[in-house]
Amino acid sequence: MSTSRRLNCITPPYILNRLLDSDNAEIRAAALATLLTTARLRGQREVRGLIAGALASPGDGRRSIFDCEHGTFLPFATLARSEDDGPVADESVNRAFDGFGATRDFYRDIFDRNSIDGRGMRLQGYVHRGDRYNNAFWDGQEMVFGDGDGQVFADFTGSLDVIAHELGHGVTEHTANLEYRTQSGALNESMSDVAGSIVKQWHLGQTAEQADWLIGPEVFTPSIDADALRSMKAPGTAFDNKLFGKDPQPDHMDRYMDLPDTEDGDYGGVHINSGIPNKAFYLVASGIGGNSWEAPGHIWYESLKASTATTQFQEFADTTHAKAGQLYGAGGAEQQAVAAGWEEVGIGITPPPASPRRR
Repeated sequence: MSTSRRLNCITPPYILNRLLDSDNAEIRAAALATLLTTARLRGQREVRGLIAGALASPGDGRRSIFDCEHGTFLPFATLARSEDDGPVADESVNRAFDGFGATRDFYRDIFDRNSIDGRGMRLQGYVHRGDRYNNAFWDGQEMVFGDGDGQVFADFTGSLDVIAHELGHGVTEHTANLEYRTQSGALNESMSDVAGSIVKQWHLGQTAEQADWLIGPEVFTPSIDADALRSMKAPGTAFDNKLFGKDPQPDHMDRYMDLPDTEDGDYGGVHINSGIPNKAFYLVASGIGGNSWEAPGHIWYESLKASTATTQFQEFADTTHAKAGQLYGAGGAEQQAVAAGWEEVGIGITPPPASPRRR
């Protein structure tokens, strides 16, 4: 499987690995099962090839939610709700359906994008996957939700920003297709966190100042002392407890973690180093003020479309600065906020080469 199409999971592997040391045998067993399942799925050449191709045809983002009934073979899942159906008794189905709708409508109304691929890709979701599965993932064709183990993790359909995060991986795949490794992979993860946060803020009608800037605050059960999986406003502070340890995300290039480009190393720390561009986006949105999905969101979205598979932090920062000038005026408040935001996380904007003098 290429580095740009690795299985994109919401739960960072460093959290699941820490759960293997839990004193609770059930928590250890659920974490181990989740890690093994995720590793097996990543090893499959094409997970999405298991799904009937007919459902992948263009359809203006029409939604289909399937119930796995705790099975793991997706083609055996039962259709539980489709685009023209009303709510059903299963709230996991309804939450997935509504989360897909909110994300689809956001991309249509704000970015004039027709579903995830820009061509009306149908949105397929699978709920109740496996037994106590502590994850949710996007595999390039559909989104799959676990119910959680009920002790550490809750039902993953409960978080709109998790849903928008995972669908954001699809948008990235169909634009820059950022390689899922080292800095380009951390940008890939950050773009999905940006998507998750601004979709949630748009849905709730929150300004940048009002928003919590947390990713997945609903995924933990009430018994867990943790705010969320990640904090964009303050990377490194989302959790600090005996079960997980301390949130390892850095918020500045001085604390960038140069990890192995392996599965155990989170492919160079893609879920960890994403804290740096996450903090930059938060700073830009706060600096500009108002709604994050307006100027900041457009700058980031246009920069994603202008990026390539191997774009690094510095290149992306320079692109956002250039796009801010193109969209809102060179030297304007938006461009100044972009430069200031990146500077605060240790990435100065590279000056453009001087134009040769005419003789």
